[in-house]
Amino acid sequence: MGCVIITGAAGGIGQALVRAFADAGHAVIATDLIASPPKLRAEHYAVCDLRRMVIDEVYALAIVSSIRQSLDGRPLAALVNNAAVQILKSADALSREDWHATLDVNVLAPFFLAQAFLPELASARGTVLNISSIHARLTKPSFVAYATSKAALSAMTRAMAVELGASVRVNAIEPAAISTEMLRAGFAGNLQDYARLENHHPSGAIGNPDDLARFAVAVTATPGCFLNGAVLGFDGGIAGRLHDPA
Repeated sequence: MGCVIITGAAGGIGQALVRAFADAGHAVIATDLIASPPKLRAEHYAVCDLRRMVIDEVYALAIVSSIRQSLDGRPLAALVNNAAVQILKSADALSREDWHATLDVNVLAPFFLAQAFLPELASARGTVLNISSIHARLTKPSFVAYATSKAALSAMTRAMAVELGASVRVNAIEPAAISTEMLRAGFAGNLQDYARLENHHPSGAIGNPDDLARFAVAVTATPGCFLNGAVLGFDGGIAGRLHDPA
């Protein structure tokens, strides 16, 4: 089945992605800023500071070399750009550092990783999958930096698909709320609001990380598939819902 590189592998969605791709028979090369979680089903795990990778070319070359060594000549079926930072501040409070951190990790790191592994991806007729967000299209207060970065990531997905043509497919998924440990912790002691968020989705539920991960596997499957430059919603129907105060 070949290898798959997954960034942000230590988080709730990242761990689900690792499980799903391993279940599908892929050898997973995982990265994150922190140490590997227990029992993560990755063949190789690299602690990687994606922001530093964008800023420091020497560091970037070392990270890419380490991952390439882990590939050991095997085909690279997919690069899954899942890592992201989410800095929630009002527009009058966002600093230059907030913006640089957000854009470096959420937009530039996915580009430079894809650029670095283009030879391997093209050789395997592989694919890049960017995990964007519903905030690329629909957002709310305090999400200016995050929403802007995800809109840029979705736009970059389309532009790279045009640029790379048939050599490497590039697609994105835009999830809405996903029931990770981090999301649930944000509603600790406030189950009423959590239930309200669930019910606001036409599906009647918040997204499941394992369902999202299986969808990601399906999007990256089948070399030469016609699906290319697609930005796919995974939102329980909430993107079609009008929130009207009346």
